[in-house]
Amino acid sequence: MTEALFQAIQEAHQALRPQVLTTPLEYSVLLSEELGCEVYFKCEHNQRTGSFKYRGASNKIRLLSDAVSKQGVITASTGNHGQGLALAGRGRQVPVTVYAPASASAAKLKKIELYGATIELVEGDALAAELAAGKAARERGMTFVSPYNDLDIIAGQGTVGMEIAEQLPPADAVFIAVGGGGLITGAASALKQLQPQVEIVACWPEVAHSMHACLQAGKIVAVAEAETLSDGTAGGVEPGSVTFELCQQLIDRQVLVSEEEIAGAMRSLADQEQWMVEGAAGVALAALVRCRDEYQGKKVVVVLCGRNITLDKYLRVLYRDTAE
Repeated sequence: MTEALFQAIQEAHQALRPQVLTTPLEYSVLLSEELGCEVYFKCEHNQRTGSFKYRGASNKIRLLSDAVSKQGVITASTGNHGQGLALAGRGRQVPVTVYAPASASAAKLKKIELYGATIELVEGDALAAELAAGKAARERGMTFVSPYNDLDIIAGQGTVGMEIAEQLPPADAVFIAVGGGGLITGAASALKQLQPQVEIVACWPEVAHSMHACLQAGKIVAVAEAETLSDGTAGGVEPGSVTFELCQQLIDRQVLVSEEEIAGAMRSLADQEQWMVEGAAGVALAALVRCRDEYQGKKVVVVLCGRNITLDKYLRVLYRDTAE
């Protein structure tokens, strides 16, 4: 599968320009000095819609048949995936309907609507919205677009890995926060082909690490998760998800970090780089900080996967009492 996936990533890497931005790989002078390794940030928080999700969404929309494009697609999201699919759909005039929990952030839902999608609110959590979206797609004979359990989506996310390989030959390790696994499996599929020696480090919050638990169990299992600053990676893994097997093949190391470590990483990025990022981006940097002694003198990439966090939540992170 990985060879065929790499070919799909190569195609997407060429076909998605210029609508998908080639994001910078920024060297951090201050954090490199502090951590004792060469720290580079892959700035996906500067991607259109503020997240890497626009890559996969654009690739999926690009590959739809004319018939499906006219009929439209359905998905479930509370944020980044919904925004990415809505904007990509608008570019090709594909109607997009996004099912979301009624409790979702009003600011995030407004962005999804402004990008041109129709919102359908569902009582319950993110899983309830996903089940409702899947049911609606089946009943209407429409295409359901998963945020991660879709090879076209994964191929689009894999363009992150293509860019890293072009921008920093060679990297020693790449730290990536993991939710459903679309970003890490796509990026790793490209990197392992182009830089076989690279270490792929998967990162999770300690309180919400569904894919990690599945990998530990050797199968997809239901995992109870607590509230986390990394809401972009929260949620269970869909039964039968193609990302599970790919994660088994491609991930070299797994790291869990605390909520205080995530908050500390977000504050560090604000203080030293003047960047406002969401919790999932903080997860990847927090994992590097925790493992810093093992990467002395090495070239390390931290993927900053997004910036979509509300101001009030971000301010609570900045002024969080780390002594608690």
